[in-house]
Amino acid sequence: MNTRQVKIDPASLGFDFDGVIADTAEVFIRLACEKYDFCDIRIEDITNFEVEQCLQIAPEIVQSIFMEVLLDSIGTGLQPMPDAVQVLGELAEQAELMVVTARPEAEPVYAWLEKFLPATTYSHIRIIAMGAHDDKAQHIKQAGLSHFIDDRAETCTQLNSAGIGAIVFNHPWNKNRHSLPTVGSWQDIRALCLE
Repeated sequence: MNTRQVKIDPASLGFDFDGVIADTAEVFIRLACEKYDFCDIRIEDITNFEVEQCLQIAPEIVQSIFMEVLLDSIGTGLQPMPDAVQVLGELAEQAELMVVTARPEAEPVYAWLEKFLPATTYSHIRIIAMGAHDDKAQHIKQAGLSHFIDDRAETCTQLNSAGIGAIVFNHPWNKNRHSLPTVGSWQDIRALCLE
């Protein structure tokens, strides 16, 4: 973990959904194999957020897989990142939590969270679905957040430029693409706020 020593108030910390709370890479890799017979993809092979730029898969197949996950996150078997459920629960005891996602609709995210989170955690989460990767800064500022965790390095760079404490959730697709603070797990996030 490469972050500041100052504790972050959970009320001022926001989260991206895909790649931070939900393990979207796992479901992408699994569906690429099950539905399209691309069975040799490893997470280490996904070295670009724009997956079609680093994998030998047609852009329309990539789009089809991601669209299926967007429309039916539960049915596709999208799982939480390790320890996300536990740590979100601990954070939700301290404050209402804010998720700002590039997804176009909040409802599938709410449905997914309701499935995986205890009611006591779920009731303390609000979602902003903005439908685009850029411009998260304005939504984050309007929500009164000072820090945000995202897996897209470009988003974090934009947030940092806007004066928001951006923290990158480490994945192969953001490696060596920024010089911002990072977390590598939900236990790292827990340490930022609660230890």
